Amino acid sequence: MKPPLLLTALIVFASLLNAETIEVGDTGVTFEAPEGFEPLSKEIMAIKWPTNQAPAYAIGTPSGSTTIAYDLKPHTIPQEALPEVQTSFTQLFERMIPGIAWKKNEIIEHSGQKWLFLEMTSSAVDTDIHNIMLVTGFEGKMLVFNFNSTKQDFPKHEAALRKSLKTVTLPKR
Repeated sequence: MKPPLLLTALIVFASLLNAETIEVGDTGVTFEAPEGFEPLSKEIMAIKWPTNQAPAYAIGTPSGSTTIAYDLKPHTIPQEALPEVQTSFTQLFERMIPGIAWKKNEIIEHSGQKWLFLEMTSSAVDTDIHNIMLVTGFEGKMLVFNFNSTKQDFPKHEAALRKSLKTVTLPKR
């Protein structure tokens, strides 16, 4: 016996909604992926992050020119230490990232706690980049999101990236 058409439509709709929600590992931390973003292949991951600093997870456009990388790193960041983390990140990035230009560098409130919000443009080997990073402490680790695009593609994806950023949600504990 076939299920009623309305039930079938609801099941399909629910699966579409769930397909766009991404969880960081099994942490309960979630966000909504922009339409058309898929997990990056190992080949694209190796090209974008050739060092051992690669994120555990990344989704993006088919070409990989616009991505969202996310990870839990083994660094403890208490909420009260965010100003010191901000200073350290700022100094490190200014030394290590060619042509960095800050758009924003602040501590914000989001999903019930404080986050470091870093938005910058920079020069990479083959193109200019626009990055938006969110960093906070979560369960004794550093939770990092990097919304990244070539400067050329950023205008096409900016609204979707900012919308996705706003959906980052920490579990209620």
